[in-house]
Amino acid sequence: MFKEKNLTPKQLAALTALLLASLIALSIFMLFSNAKLCITYFIVSFFSIYFLMGQLLEYFIYRKIKLIYKLISQTKATKREEAYQKYVLPKKGIDDVREDVEEWAAQKTKEIQDLQSNEAFRKEFLQNLSHEIKTPIFAIQGYLELLGDGAMDEPVIGKKFVEQAQSNVQRLVQLLSDVDAITNLEINKDPILKQSFIIQDIINEAINNLSVKRIKKNIQFQFKKGSESPIYVFADKNKIYQVVVNILSNATKYGKIDGQITASIYKMEDEKILIEIGDDGIGIAEEHLPRLFERFYRTDDARAREIGGTGLGLAICKHIIEAHGETIHVRSKVNVGTTFGFTLASKA
Repeated sequence: MFKEKNLTPKQLAALTALLLASLIALSIFMLFSNAKLCITYFIVSFFSIYFLMGQLLEYFIYRKIKLIYKLISQTKATKREEAYQKYVLPKKGIDDVREDVEEWAAQKTKEIQDLQSNEAFRKEFLQNLSHEIKTPIFAIQGYLELLGDGAMDEPVIGKKFVEQAQSNVQRLVQLLSDVDAITNLEINKDPILKQSFIIQDIINEAINNLSVKRIKKNIQFQFKKGSESPIYVFADKNKIYQVVVNILSNATKYGKIDGQITASIYKMEDEKILIEIGDDGIGIAEEHLPRLFERFYRTDDARAREIGGTGLGLAICKHIIEAHGETIHVRSKVNVGTTFGFTLASKA
């Protein structure tokens, strides 16, 4: 039984031949009233029309369709593709071909949208990078001009300008270092070297290295009750240390005076470990949370520059965690605090 909406060329040729042969046979029977002659004409007409229609459809329709498939492939056909075009394609109905072309068109549309999105992201990144680089360079240029105009003759003022210039040089070096780090992560130039280690040891090491900043604001650190016992994770120790340092550094920068930083470790299903580090600082408005891990994104540009940082720390954290095949997230509320969390595997 033919499917009306999805006829193959052979089915269409057979249906056309059947209709025309039937009309011819009926005409012969009406003229000569000879059943044998009628059957002969029917058989000869059916196969003649079927052959001719098949050739016409093959030449005028499916040759064009094969050309479309070649354009869709965009590459020289493999043996498998050639066999597909020779044996499988002619058996397909027009609707099947239409679906293939629509699927290809949808795929190309998505690729174009992705390219446009990546192009917009690239332009924004270059614009932000240019802005971030120009800020310390112009500052250094300004201080050097002041020193050249006579500030060197004033020891106190001269020393202050030199220190400010050095600070901006260090900021520029850190910015270029972070850009290099995030680029290496994206192109997998810096491989992930996993090993087993105790996650609490990494957190303690990071918090000790940030002790001077914490002491200035009298911020206390603690592990949440139940999270003190050693828990092993399987990850790149150095890179996870970088993630922890970035998160703790932000907690210290934006934490309130006499505040608290708390680390929590949870064992989850599927041999996963959830690490969360929270503070009771200024918090982040909800509208900023979806873009927090973007490069150079700042919730308060003026205040962020005053506090310091390159604007790449959280983006680097995201790349490191995703390179491990894990996830990172953030919860925050203004004037309540912020908590960053990420997962790691507990074993290989």
